[in-house]
Amino acid sequence: MLRSFAAAVLFALATIAPAQAQDAFPSRPITLVVPFPPGGIADITARPLAAAMERILKQPVTVANKQGAAGAVGMASVASARPDGYTLLVALVSVSVIPEVDKLFGRPPAYTCDQLVGIARLNADPPMLVVNAEYPWKTLRDFISDPQAKSNDLVYSSSGIHGASHVPMEMLMNAAGLKMRHLPTPGGAPAMTAVLGKHAAMWNSPPAVAAPHLATGKIRALAHYGGKRLADFPDVPTMKELGYDIEYYLWTGLFAPKGVPEGILATVGAAVAKAVDDPDFKAAMAKAKMPIAYQDAAEFKAWWGNDAGILAEIVKKIGKVEEKK
Repeated sequence: MLRSFAAAVLFALATIAPAQAQDAFPSRPITLVVPFPPGGIADITARPLAAAMERILKQPVTVANKQGAAGAVGMASVASARPDGYTLLVALVSVSVIPEVDKLFGRPPAYTCDQLVGIARLNADPPMLVVNAEYPWKTLRDFISDPQAKSNDLVYSSSGIHGASHVPMEMLMNAAGLKMRHLPTPGGAPAMTAVLGKHAAMWNSPPAVAAPHLATGKIRALAHYGGKRLADFPDVPTMKELGYDIEYYLWTGLFAPKGVPEGILATVGAAVAKAVDDPDFKAAMAKAKMPIAYQDAAEFKAWWGNDAGILAEIVKKIGKVEEKK
């Protein structure tokens, strides 16, 4: 009898130990999926974040750029990933817009927002309307008063149809009665390249992406979409200052697939809280002129829900917008 009891105890311990080892997190590399090409705001944020998280979690944290369909390809890949905490998403505000656009066009959704869980908001900046400096416009009023802006002669670029930089341009075009042709690209870096090469006259750039080109004088900022002037760009007025009731923010957040265990989410969340306070991460954000606007999971959940509701209404107001040939 005693021998049978001892055997049962040993068997129980043998089965529990592997389960405990399997549950240890993290025990292998973590991937941060960026659904855009390198060089855009999500990528600029993800790389120093990954480096800081790697030091904290003591496991490799790598960045994988999975671009396509204005970010939908990469976002959908995480939404449908195994919910084990090893595949995470660094997404922009467009994560809220894409499902609404799918709904607008009556097509099967690439993913839905309820397939993702917000872990943290990392930053939130208003985009800047920037133009190639070879164009004559010095101010937004100069541009809007130019007959070309209403004649469908000018081209603007974006990070993709209904993407994070397309939505605010449609808002401005509706508010100011503009007519321009749209050149969608796979992400922020290609959108900027299009402006620098004069394939497009302008786009709505994250301040971080615009900063180095503003410094060299290759582009000019006409206005931005925030509620107040930016500390790093005090001479750039807001749309509201110029008479257009438009406010819009490019934010970056970290997400996990729905179903990741709470304990793993808590571990990742704690690592992110430390990472945003990491000196190297702070220095990278400061160099990129991208102020940290951290929110933990609870704060981000409330904020994201409200912002997604506002964006859903904006998408309905803009309506069906397709690539202009």
